[in-house]
Amino acid sequence: MRRVSFAVGVVAAASALALVLTGCTSQSDPLAEQYRAGGTENYISGAGTVTEVPEADRDDPVEFTGTTDEGDDFSRADHDGEVVVLNFWYASCPPCRKEAPDLQQLSTDFADDGVQFVGVNVRDQADTARAFAEKFDITYPSIVDTNDGAVQLALAGTIAPNAVPTTIVLDKQGRIAARVLGGLDGPSTLKTLISDAVAEQA
Repeated sequence: MRRVSFAVGVVAAASALALVLTGCTSQSDPLAEQYRAGGTENYISGAGTVTEVPEADRDDPVEFTGTTDEGDDFSRADHDGEVVVLNFWYASCPPCRKEAPDLQQLSTDFADDGVQFVGVNVRDQADTARAFAEKFDITYPSIVDTNDGAVQLALAGTIAPNAVPTTIVLDKQGRIAARVLGGLDGPSTLKTLISDAVAEQA
């Protein structure tokens, strides 16, 4: 990706962040209407739409750091050599709640295969995120991205999380390998995407 100008970059990042934060809003919200109309270059319509990126076409590794709802530091770079699964969510989003058991089950299934799941909460503070984790028995960490949007901005201009929920699979080098835009319709599709990333050479 090439930097055209500082001003253009800021506008693009702000637009991407606005789209992420409006993914589960009501139809009366004009920003949500803009999202549904597909007004951005990276928008792909339809819940559960899958985008896969061939190894040869992947961009540079995604780099970000954040603080989890337990107050721990999380850095993508600390997981070089591992597949990282990012799930963008917030507690009151119905499809986020629906897919939570599938995500937890997959995180358990792949725990011994070098796969790190991490949630990215785009709206709640730590107390709410922890309450969600307790309710749905989520054992993997969640970054509280509400205040600075650092994780969302790290993906701006790429195959970004243009809805909530969105799940993104990063390969062992930290590059975007696949995205499920919208809620999961069961675990099978994401399981296949993760298995493919695990099978690749580091």
